[in-house]
Amino acid sequence: MSENNNNTFSSHFIELRSRLIKSIVFILLIFIISYTFAQEIYNFLIDPYAEAVKNDGTNRRLIFTALHETFLTYLKVAFFSAIFFGSPILLIQIWKFIAPGLYNNEKKALLPYLISTPILFLLGGMLVYYLVMPLAIKFFLSFETSAGITSLPIQLEAKVNEYLSLIMRLIFAFGLSFQLPVLLNLLAKVGVVNSRYLKSIRRYVIVIIFTFAALLTPPDPITQIGLAIPLLLLYELSIITVKFTEKKD
Repeated sequence: MSENNNNTFSSHFIELRSRLIKSIVFILLIFIISYTFAQEIYNFLIDPYAEAVKNDGTNRRLIFTALHETFLTYLKVAFFSAIFFGSPILLIQIWKFIAPGLYNNEKKALLPYLISTPILFLLGGMLVYYLVMPLAIKFFLSFETSAGITSLPIQLEAKVNEYLSLIMRLIFAFGLSFQLPVLLNLLAKVGVVNSRYLKSIRRYVIVIIFTFAALLTPPDPITQIGLAIPLLLLYELSIITVKFTEKKD
Protein backbone atom coordinates (compact mmCIF):
# COMPACT_ATOMS: atom_id res chain seq x y z
CA MET A 1 0.00 0.00 0.00
CA SER A 2 2.80 2.37 0.98
CA GLU A 3 4.71 1.51 -2.19
CA ASN A 4 1.64 2.30 -4.33
CA ASN A 5 1.27 5.65 -2.58
CA ASN A 6 4.94 6.44 -3.23
CA ASN A 7 4.55 5.51 -6.89
CA THR A 8 1.46 7.71 -7.20
CA PHE A 9 3.25 10.63 -5.55
CA SER A 10 6.28 10.16 -7.80
CA SER A 11 4.15 10.08 -10.95
CA HIS A 12 2.32 13.25 -9.89
CA PHE A 13 5.60 14.96 -9.08
CA ILE A 14 7.07 13.97 -12.45
CA GLU A 15 3.98 15.25 -14.27
CA LEU A 16 4.07 18.53 -12.32
CA ARG A 17 7.76 18.99 -13.15
CA SER A 18 7.06 18.25 -16.81
CA ARG A 19 4.28 20.82 -17.01
CA LEU A 20 6.36 23.45 -15.21
CA ILE A 21 9.24 22.86 -17.63
CA LYS A 22 6.85 23.19 -20.59
CA SER A 23 5.52 26.46 -19.18
CA ILE A 24 9.03 27.85 -18.62
CA VAL A 25 10.10 26.84 -22.14
CA PHE A 26 7.02 28.52 -23.65
CA ILE A 27 7.64 31.68 -21.63
CA LEU A 28 11.31 31.73 -22.68
CA LEU A 29 10.28 31.37 -26.33
CA ILE A 30 7.82 34.24 -25.95
CA PHE A 31 10.58 36.28 -24.27
CA ILE A 32 12.95 35.72 -27.21
CA ILE A 33 10.24 36.57 -29.76
CA SER A 34 9.22 39.62 -27.72
CA TYR A 35 12.79 40.89 -27.56
CA THR A 36 12.96 40.62 -31.36
CA PHE A 37 9.95 42.93 -31.54
CA ALA A 38 10.82 44.98 -28.44
CA GLN A 39 10.91 48.25 -30.39
CA GLU A 40 7.40 47.67 -31.79
CA ILE A 41 6.02 46.65 -28.39
CA TYR A 42 7.60 49.68 -26.76
CA ASN A 43 6.12 51.93 -29.44
CA PHE A 44 2.72 50.45 -28.59
CA LEU A 45 3.25 51.14 -24.87
CA ILE A 46 4.24 54.78 -25.43
CA ASP A 47 1.19 55.49 -27.61
CA PRO A 48 -0.86 56.81 -24.63
CA TYR A 49 1.91 59.35 -23.96
CA ALA A 50 2.26 60.25 -27.64
CA GLU A 51 -1.52 60.73 -28.02
CA ALA A 52 -1.74 62.84 -24.87
CA VAL A 53 0.96 65.31 -26.02
CA LYS A 54 0.57 65.35 -29.80
CA ASN A 55 -1.46 68.59 -29.92
CA ASP A 56 0.30 70.64 -27.22
CA GLY A 57 2.62 72.40 -29.66
CA THR A 58 5.81 71.14 -28.02
CA ASN A 59 8.43 68.86 -29.52
CA ARG A 60 8.21 66.00 -27.04
CA ARG A 61 10.77 63.26 -26.64
CA LEU A 62 11.75 60.45 -24.31
CA ILE A 63 15.30 60.52 -23.00
CA PHE A 64 17.75 58.06 -21.48
CA THR A 65 20.59 59.12 -19.19
CA ALA A 66 22.62 55.91 -18.99
CA LEU A 67 24.31 54.04 -21.83
CA HIS A 68 22.62 50.75 -20.94
CA GLU A 69 19.18 52.20 -20.10
CA THR A 70 17.50 51.55 -23.45
CA PHE A 71 18.91 48.01 -23.63
CA LEU A 72 17.58 47.21 -20.14
CA THR A 73 14.27 48.81 -21.08
CA TYR A 74 13.90 46.48 -24.06
CA LEU A 75 14.70 43.53 -21.79
CA LYS A 76 11.94 44.69 -19.45
CA VAL A 77 9.56 45.02 -22.39
CA ALA A 78 10.36 41.46 -23.49
CA PHE A 79 9.95 40.13 -19.93
CA PHE A 80 6.65 42.00 -19.52
CA SER A 81 5.34 40.55 -22.80
CA ALA A 82 6.51 37.05 -21.86
CA ILE A 83 4.64 37.15 -18.54
CA PHE A 84 1.57 38.78 -20.09
CA PHE A 85 1.21 36.36 -23.00
CA GLY A 86 2.65 33.35 -21.15
CA SER A 87 0.22 33.48 -18.22
CA PRO A 88 -2.64 31.76 -20.15
CA ILE A 89 -0.23 28.95 -21.09
CA LEU A 90 0.74 28.54 -17.43
CA LEU A 91 -2.95 28.44 -16.43
CA ILE A 92 -3.64 25.79 -19.09
CA GLN A 93 -0.78 23.65 -17.80
CA ILE A 94 -2.05 23.99 -14.22
CA TRP A 95 -5.54 23.02 -15.39
CA LYS A 96 -4.24 19.96 -17.24
CA PHE A 97 -2.42 18.90 -14.08
CA ILE A 98 -5.37 19.21 -11.68
CA ALA A 99 -8.25 18.30 -14.04
CA PRO A 100 -7.72 14.48 -14.03
CA GLY A 101 -8.20 14.44 -10.24
CA LEU A 102 -11.50 16.32 -10.33
CA TYR A 103 -15.06 15.08 -10.75
CA ASN A 104 -17.05 16.37 -13.72
CA ASN A 105 -19.12 18.71 -11.52
CA GLU A 106 -15.90 20.11 -10.00
CA LYS A 107 -14.45 20.69 -13.46
CA LYS A 108 -17.60 22.54 -14.51
CA ALA A 109 -17.39 24.66 -11.35
CA LEU A 110 -13.72 25.63 -11.79
CA LEU A 111 -13.60 26.13 -15.55
CA PRO A 112 -15.44 29.52 -15.55
CA TYR A 113 -12.89 30.90 -13.07
CA LEU A 114 -10.02 29.68 -15.21
CA ILE A 115 -11.49 31.37 -18.29
CA SER A 116 -12.44 34.61 -16.53
CA THR A 117 -8.98 35.14 -14.96
CA PRO A 118 -7.11 36.19 -18.17
CA ILE A 119 -10.19 38.05 -19.45
CA LEU A 120 -10.40 40.19 -16.30
CA PHE A 121 -6.64 40.79 -16.38
CA LEU A 122 -6.94 41.97 -19.98
CA LEU A 123 -9.83 44.28 -19.08
CA GLY A 124 -7.75 45.81 -16.29
CA GLY A 125 -4.84 46.38 -18.66
CA MET A 126 -7.12 47.95 -21.28
CA LEU A 127 -8.56 50.33 -18.69
CA VAL A 128 -5.04 51.55 -17.90
CA TYR A 129 -3.97 51.83 -21.53
CA TYR A 130 -7.01 53.55 -23.00
CA LEU A 131 -8.37 55.62 -20.10
CA VAL A 132 -6.33 55.94 -16.91
CA MET A 133 -2.87 56.50 -18.42
CA PRO A 134 -3.90 59.27 -20.89
CA LEU A 135 -5.80 61.10 -18.12
CA ALA A 136 -2.88 60.74 -15.70
CA ILE A 137 -0.39 62.05 -18.28
CA LYS A 138 -2.51 65.13 -18.95
CA PHE A 139 -2.84 65.69 -15.20
CA PHE A 140 0.94 65.59 -14.68
CA LEU A 141 1.56 67.79 -17.73
CA SER A 142 -0.74 70.44 -16.25
CA PHE A 143 2.06 71.31 -13.80
CA GLU A 144 4.34 72.52 -16.59
CA THR A 145 5.00 76.26 -16.70
CA SER A 146 6.40 78.59 -19.36
CA ALA A 147 9.26 81.07 -18.99
CA GLY A 148 6.76 83.94 -18.72
CA ILE A 149 5.24 82.53 -15.54
CA THR A 150 8.43 81.49 -13.77
CA SER A 151 12.04 82.59 -14.24
CA LEU A 152 12.76 79.27 -15.95
CA PRO A 153 10.25 77.04 -17.75
CA ILE A 154 9.27 73.77 -16.09
CA GLN A 155 8.90 71.13 -18.79
CA LEU A 156 8.61 67.36 -18.68
CA GLU A 157 11.31 65.27 -20.31
CA ALA A 158 10.23 61.74 -19.48
CA LYS A 159 12.85 59.01 -19.16
CA VAL A 160 12.45 55.86 -21.23
CA ASN A 161 12.90 53.51 -18.28
CA GLU A 162 10.71 55.46 -15.84
CA TYR A 163 7.78 55.71 -18.26
CA LEU A 164 7.93 52.01 -19.04
CA SER A 165 8.14 51.07 -15.34
CA LEU A 166 5.10 53.24 -14.62
CA ILE A 167 2.82 51.83 -17.32
CA MET A 168 3.88 48.22 -16.66
CA ARG A 169 3.30 48.63 -12.92
CA LEU A 170 -0.15 50.09 -13.56
CA ILE A 171 -1.12 47.35 -16.03
CA PHE A 172 -0.10 44.61 -13.61
CA ALA A 173 -1.71 46.41 -10.65
CA PHE A 174 -5.03 46.83 -12.47
CA GLY A 175 -4.88 43.35 -14.00
CA LEU A 176 -4.28 41.64 -10.66
CA SER A 177 -6.82 43.83 -8.88
CA PHE A 178 -9.45 42.84 -11.42
CA GLN A 179 -9.16 39.26 -10.12
CA LEU A 180 -11.25 40.31 -7.11
CA PRO A 181 -14.50 38.68 -8.37
CA VAL A 182 -12.65 35.42 -9.07
CA LEU A 183 -11.11 35.40 -5.59
CA LEU A 184 -14.34 36.23 -3.76
CA ASN A 185 -16.40 33.71 -5.72
CA LEU A 186 -13.85 30.98 -5.05
CA LEU A 187 -13.91 31.82 -1.34
CA ALA A 188 -17.70 31.67 -1.43
CA LYS A 189 -17.57 28.35 -3.25
CA VAL A 190 -15.55 26.74 -0.44
CA GLY A 191 -17.72 28.33 2.25
CA VAL A 192 -15.30 30.95 3.61
CA VAL A 193 -17.59 33.91 2.78
CA ASN A 194 -21.18 34.47 1.66
CA SER A 195 -23.16 37.36 0.17
CA ARG A 196 -24.53 38.46 3.53
CA TYR A 197 -21.03 38.67 5.01
CA LEU A 198 -19.71 40.59 1.98
CA LYS A 199 -22.53 43.12 2.39
CA SER A 200 -21.86 43.52 6.11
CA ILE A 201 -18.18 44.44 5.60
CA ARG A 202 -18.80 46.78 2.65
CA ARG A 203 -17.84 49.96 4.58
CA TYR A 204 -14.50 48.44 5.63
CA VAL A 205 -13.84 47.19 2.11
CA ILE A 206 -14.29 50.71 0.73
CA VAL A 207 -11.53 51.99 3.04
CA ILE A 208 -9.28 49.02 2.20
CA ILE A 209 -9.79 49.49 -1.55
CA PHE A 210 -8.89 53.19 -1.48
CA THR A 211 -5.85 52.44 0.71
CA PHE A 212 -4.83 49.64 -1.65
CA ALA A 213 -5.23 51.93 -4.67
CA ALA A 214 -3.12 54.64 -3.01
CA LEU A 215 -0.30 52.16 -2.34
CA LEU A 216 -0.25 50.64 -5.82
CA THR A 217 -0.55 53.77 -7.93
CA PRO A 218 1.43 57.03 -8.28
CA PRO A 219 0.51 59.83 -5.84
CA ASP A 220 -2.15 61.42 -8.03
CA PRO A 221 -5.95 61.31 -7.76
CA ILE A 222 -6.51 60.19 -11.37
CA THR A 223 -4.87 56.75 -11.13
CA GLN A 224 -5.99 56.20 -7.54
CA ILE A 225 -9.64 56.87 -8.33
CA GLY A 226 -9.22 55.06 -11.65
CA LEU A 227 -8.31 51.90 -9.74
CA ALA A 228 -10.58 52.33 -6.71
CA ILE A 229 -13.88 52.92 -8.55
CA PRO A 230 -13.63 49.81 -10.78
CA LEU A 231 -12.65 47.75 -7.72
CA LEU A 232 -15.73 48.98 -5.86
CA LEU A 233 -17.90 48.08 -8.86
CA LEU A 234 -16.24 44.66 -9.07
CA TYR A 235 -16.87 44.11 -5.36
CA GLU A 236 -20.57 44.88 -5.84
CA LEU A 237 -20.60 42.56 -8.86
CA SER A 238 -19.00 39.86 -6.71
CA ILE A 239 -21.81 40.17 -4.15
CA ILE A 240 -24.38 39.69 -6.92
CA THR A 241 -22.59 36.68 -8.44
CA VAL A 242 -22.04 35.07 -5.02
CA LYS A 243 -25.73 35.52 -4.19
CA PHE A 244 -26.68 34.01 -7.55
CA THR A 245 -24.39 31.03 -6.88
CA GLU A 246 -25.95 30.51 -3.45
CA LYS A 247 -29.44 30.38 -4.97
CA LYS A 248 -28.23 27.99 -7.66
CA ASP A 249 -26.68 25.65 -5.11
